[in-house]
Amino acid sequence: MDSTTMTIRVPVAVHEKLARLSRGTKRSRSYLAAEAVSAYVDRELAIIEGIQQGLADVSAGRVTPHDEVIAELHAVIDAAERKKAAQG
Repeated sequence: MDSTTMTIRVPVAVHEKLARLSRGTKRSRSYLAAEAVSAYVDRELAIIEGIQQGLADVSAGRVTPHDEVIAELHAVIDAAERKKAAQG
């Protein structure tokens, strides 16, 4: 895997916690920091990409009106309640 060096500033408390985690896991602080940054970036990109896809769906008219969604949700809940009442 290719890598590069990046310098960041973190609060002293975070640095100390990272050091404790490093000792506890027998991993380097650098390794743990890289894992944390990678997980954060992946999660945030997934959120951004989901928002962009949603906006594209709205622009293309691929939407369901709120009232229809609520009506379908209520129908599912009512059916589940009827099934539960019939069983009990």
